[in-house]
Amino acid sequence: MAGGAIVAQGGDAYAHLIDPKKTWYNNSRLMLLNAWIFLFLITSATNGYDGSMMNGLQSLTQWTSFFDHPSASQLGLLNSIQGIGGLLALPFAPYCSDGLGRRYTVALGAVLMVGATAMQTASQTVSVFVAARFLIGFGCTFAANAAPMLVTELAYPPYRAQLTSTYNSLWYLGAIIAAWTTFGTFKIDNTWSWRIPSVLQALPSLAQLIFIWWAPESPRWLVSKGRDQEALDVLAYYHANGRQDDPLVQQEFNEMKGTIGDASKEDNSSWKALFGTVGNRKRVTVIAAIAFFSQWSGNGIASYYLNMILKAVGIEDSNEQLLINGVLQIWNFAWALFAAGMVDKAGRRTLFLISGVGMLVFFSGQTICYALFVEESNKMAGHGVIGFIFLYYAAYDLAFTPLLVSYTVEILPFSLRAKGLNILGLTVSLAAISNQYINPVALDALGWRYYIVYVAWIACECVFLYLFIIETKGLSLEETAVLFDGGSSAKDTEKAFNMGIALDGNGAVAVHRQSGVSVGHQRGVSFHRKSASAQRGVSLQLSADNSSDDEINLKGQTLPPVSEYDVDDSLKGNFIGDGASSRTMLVDPSERKAI
Repeated sequence: MAGGAIVAQGGDAYAHLIDPKKTWYNNSRLMLLNAWIFLFLITSATNGYDGSMMNGLQSLTQWTSFFDHPSASQLGLLNSIQGIGGLLALPFAPYCSDGLGRRYTVALGAVLMVGATAMQTASQTVSVFVAARFLIGFGCTFAANAAPMLVTELAYPPYRAQLTSTYNSLWYLGAIIAAWTTFGTFKIDNTWSWRIPSVLQALPSLAQLIFIWWAPESPRWLVSKGRDQEALDVLAYYHANGRQDDPLVQQEFNEMKGTIGDASKEDNSSWKALFGTVGNRKRVTVIAAIAFFSQWSGNGIASYYLNMILKAVGIEDSNEQLLINGVLQIWNFAWALFAAGMVDKAGRRTLFLISGVGMLVFFSGQTICYALFVEESNKMAGHGVIGFIFLYYAAYDLAFTPLLVSYTVEILPFSLRAKGLNILGLTVSLAAISNQYINPVALDALGWRYYIVYVAWIACECVFLYLFIIETKGLSLEETAVLFDGGSSAKDTEKAFNMGIALDGNGAVAVHRQSGVSVGHQRGVSFHRKSASAQRGVSLQLSADNSSDDEINLKGQTLPPVSEYDVDDSLKGNFIGDGASSRTMLVDPSERKAI
């Protein structure tokens, strides 16, 4: 999958329909839309707040004393129980997202989380605290399943990738607030030193409960329920200042109708469908892999057991531990936001590869410094561990923070998006639970040698990322399906061509009149060899007479009449074909015969 380009298409999917003067800061409708999107983005902040808060509470003597100094196994349960709650909610979340709608599912999750944080704040025993954290995880799963889909399905096309990538990046916003809250309440000499951070965890969910009733629903979900006019109204109001005949709105709406309508007719929304085709199995493999990597790349050690690491390298002062934790979250947030802004410039594949190699280098540095500190009592090496933790997280945040959710939602077709996100959530939960139990035990038993296991594993991750991550920048949600399904069926190829993607590697150029998109070798995005290999032998034949009503045939499947396409005469020489009356576009240059 790491091969060279086979197909090319120019620019972003809607670039020719976007007014370059229309931006989020000079258009009131886009400002309002982005405000609604931010309301859904902060779902991730609740989860981030929880992880950082638990890190901070373990450094508070008031908390450890109140709960009678939890043992290592109790700490493992307190940290992992939220993941267990989330795991048990997974079977129900996609049905709520697809049945009730994205908005109401976010609201359901918010109700559960507000109630659970109230219970957590009022806890008098460890068992009540554990139960509250279980409910937080249970509720968060509903909101986290629906919110990123709502973001990506509502966003104005030029901002979709950046906003969806910001979703998971806001995990650190919650982490920052939690870290500095626990730092600020550190000197309160009673239980409010940990109850205040606990009660503040409810704020994002409370804001959602107040405002969500006025927010728009996903137009794609509305189309899937046959509520086409409502979907068109949402698109027109937020993307075109209310103009339903705007070309951008019409193209978005027609793509939704075509892809979502076809999927509903073919019943492609079942769990079985996730594994029913080669393309879907590729999706599940990639999603499960990056989800597992996000928890098992060494980051779990610092995420939940930073205080243990700091003590191990000689930093035992609670005030200093809390300060390092707070600064680390700000550092992470800055790098994650930077990467979210770069997804359409650098590309997803590039960010994943840089991230993987960076993690390998910097985690190796951590391992060496940790070993020197333990074996030789080298204090400088101990401080080096802290430095490499910061560098490691910069590399991690280039891909595994912003792209974990955004890459998942964009490679999934609408009919499988909620269930595919469940695969992501399930894998993350299982990986996190096992990681949180294993890490403290392994660190206690193996010490710095446990880090060597992660060095070897991250190297394996790099190989996987190189082989299996496919670039998706510049494509609409509907177009990304072609990258994984590869147009292996005539029907898929027909859809791809109608959306302006030519399955050709020879520089052929045609313009589809409805979309105005030029397709050809001179512009575009890359398909990788393995994706294109399934296309071998597929050909399209265009009549030299552009006004002809002859139809283009593709392996017996009927495409729109030739009269809907214009051939660029200046580039006719780039078409393959021996006859004077026809030009043939072929996937494989060795093919010379139209089918």
